[in-house]
Amino acid sequence: MSNFLEKIFKIKAKGSSIKNEVIGGLIVFISLCYVLPLNAAILSDMGMSKAGVFAMTAFVSAFVTIIMALIANYPVVLSSGMGLNAYIAYTIANSNGYTWQQAMIILTISGIIFFIFSLTPIRKWIINAIPNGVKYVISAALGAFICFVGLKNSGVIVMNESTFVSLGNFANPATLISIFTALLCFGLMFSKRKILANLAIPICVLVAAIVGLITSIIMNSTGMLYLNEGTWTYGGYLANESVALPIIPWLDPNVSFGLSGIQDVFLYGIFSTNGYSGEMFISDLRSVFTNPVSYIAIFSLMFVNLFDTTATLLAVGRNVGIIDQNGQMLKYREAVIADASGALICGPLGTSTVTSFAESNIGVEMGARTGLCAFVASLLFLLSAFIYPIFSVFTAGCVSAPALICVGALIFVNNFKEIDFKDNILVFTGFVTVIFTLLTYSIANGIGMGLITLIIMLLFNGRKKEINITVIIIAILFLVSFVLTAVLPLMSS
Repeated sequence: MSNFLEKIFKIKAKGSSIKNEVIGGLIVFISLCYVLPLNAAILSDMGMSKAGVFAMTAFVSAFVTIIMALIANYPVVLSSGMGLNAYIAYTIANSNGYTWQQAMIILTISGIIFFIFSLTPIRKWIINAIPNGVKYVISAALGAFICFVGLKNSGVIVMNESTFVSLGNFANPATLISIFTALLCFGLMFSKRKILANLAIPICVLVAAIVGLITSIIMNSTGMLYLNEGTWTYGGYLANESVALPIIPWLDPNVSFGLSGIQDVFLYGIFSTNGYSGEMFISDLRSVFTNPVSYIAIFSLMFVNLFDTTATLLAVGRNVGIIDQNGQMLKYREAVIADASGALICGPLGTSTVTSFAESNIGVEMGARTGLCAFVASLLFLLSAFIYPIFSVFTAGCVSAPALICVGALIFVNNFKEIDFKDNILVFTGFVTVIFTLLTYSIANGIGMGLITLIIMLLFNGRKKEINITVIIIAILFLVSFVLTAVLPLMSS
């Protein structure tokens, strides 16, 4: 067996051992398995089945990570990226009125284009054409958006008629749990003990789940909690709104072991047994292609995915020794095939786009150097697809909150600190991008406004040479989309 693994992964040649690879893969999976229930919780907000999304996220993560392991032989693990899933659920679906099936169609079209771009020099050309500072700005805005989604979903930030947003009701136990675990997570992230810092997010998600379950049991015994659609919901007299707390899996009638919810998430009618016919699919397809907003969404998804997946892969690559002295990625084509394959299949299979995860660095710190580490993690993803009830407690808002808040903060800080603060134009571009992303609840709007503002400032500053044709084209497309979004409703009325 060891000879077989050595032949495939070249373990000794890369200075590792089977033990290091297996332990590394196990630790990486533990550090990012929170993604499975978190992705299910986010996509379920647009009507998808939590159990189904959970299972398909696990399957797609396993499939794509196996490709990375066998083709590129990198200790890099992939799963659904935190950011694109929020953009799909809260901007494309909830804000623009698309059904989840239509949102998956848009994601599929975007994935096909992204896959084609990845197999040709186009992806590399676009990445190289965009200034590094702008790439960092876009990724930072994505992180701020994720953090804001976590604060909103947990009830820490709520709507206010006078001020638009304000602090939530701290009498709600779920809100208190969210704040406590988020603060704990920030503390652990800066712990002097590296193992605690690396596992800060999964630790705090586990703490939130345990505290939430204990709270739900106590409050249920006092009659302050009731079961609503498989979730304990608090409707106490001190609260203005209901807040979800986790439920013990075997008390939830809507979840079961196996793949019971998987039929709810397939895009195409021929796979569905839940009343979604081929005629309905054709109707959704027609609705997508006849709505100009769809093209804006497709373009935005592809654009954000382009930088999100590439930036993460490069960041991981710097730490796992797959970036050469010139800053070029070794086996670039093999590596991008993995995340491009994920973009291609995620929509039809009912989950969000996968990306390389920075948590892969934890495996490297444990001594992993080859694709065997990723292969071990992929097997664990595959096994987890059948045990959704065990993970279902992590889909409550107060449990997923610390992960969203802290992951978003990490993405924001790690990218924003790379911006050249001596360049005021770039700093102002970052400010505009982030503020419009948050206030319009759309990463696409933030990117569009940021790029348009950047070009105007560079023109007035006499720095025309820094504006390349790629940035101009992207900015024009965003400008056209803003105009169409404003004009089309007036024309239809």
